[in-house]
Amino acid sequence: MQVCAVTDVAGVSNSALGKLYVVATPIGNLDDMSARALKVLAQVSLIAAEDTRHSVRLLQHFGIDTPLAACHEHNERDEGGRFITRLLAGEDVALVSDAGTPLISDPGYHLVRQARAAGVQVVPVPGACALIAGLSAAGLPSDRFIFEGFLPAKAAGRRARLEQVREEPRTLIFYEAPHRILECLQDMEAVFGGERPAVLAREITKTFETLKGLPLAELRAFVEGDSNQQRGECVVLVAGWSAPEGEQAISAEAQRVLDLLLAEMPLKKAAALAAEITGVRKNLLYQLALEKQKVD
Repeated sequence: MQVCAVTDVAGVSNSALGKLYVVATPIGNLDDMSARALKVLAQVSLIAAEDTRHSVRLLQHFGIDTPLAACHEHNERDEGGRFITRLLAGEDVALVSDAGTPLISDPGYHLVRQARAAGVQVVPVPGACALIAGLSAAGLPSDRFIFEGFLPAKAAGRRARLEQVREEPRTLIFYEAPHRILECLQDMEAVFGGERPAVLAREITKTFETLKGLPLAELRAFVEGDSNQQRGECVVLVAGWSAPEGEQAISAEAQRVLDLLLAEMPLKKAAALAAEITGVRKNLLYQLALEKQKVD
C-alpha cells in the first residue's frame, strides 16, 4: 500500500501515526470484494467491525486472520478511544460494516470523526454501496440525487419525512427494511402521488436480485401482490418532483406564504413580498392573488 504522508492543519507530519482505512465490503456477491480491500484487511493490525460474528466469516472465506474488535452504533462513540490509542501508537486499523461502505446508514461516523480530530489520516477504500448500485441501474436521473437513508419506522414520522421532500426535484433514494417495504410504498404513493416514477432495487448482487421500475401506484400493487418482493434488503428510488407549467408551478409552500401575507397587507405588496421569500416569479404570484380575490 503506497499512501503518501500528509500534514495536519498545524503543519505536523502524521506519517508516524497509524492510518484508519474505511473499507467497503460486498453487499451480497463476494466476487465484488476488491483486491485492494483484501490487501488492506490482511495487512492492518486490527479490524473494527460492526458485527465481529459476521465479519469473521467474510475473513475466513478469504483466508484473512487479522484480529477483530466490535465497533457498532452502541459503542463507537464511547469506546472509539481504544482504536484511536492504537492509531496514535502507529498501528493501522481498518473499519468495516456488515456489508457495503461504512458510515452509509452504518456505524463508523464517530470513529472517523475522532480519528480526524486526532490528526490520524483516514483512507477510503471504495467498493460496493447499495444506493449507488441501485442508482446506476434504475434509469432515473443520476446527475443530481439525495440519499434519505432509512425512513422513520412509525407511519406518522415516515409521512412527515416524505412531506419534507415531496417537492424535491432531485432523484430520491431511500433504504427500507423488508417488513416495512409495503407500508413505505403505500405512504410514498399517498404523499408523492401514484404516477410518480419509482424503482425498487431489492437484494442487489444477490441470487434473487430485482430491479422493478413502475409508477408508484403500480409498484405498490406489484409488491403487495408478491410476498417475495417483501423480503431482503431494499433500496427505493423515486423520481424527483417536476413543477407543472403555468400557475400550477407555484408550490404549496409558496401558496401558503401568499395566503398569510394577503391576510395582512394589500395584494400587490403581498405578491411582491411572497416572491422575495419564496423565489417564485412575482407576476405568477400576483395573478394567483387576483384569482383568489375573485373567488373570495
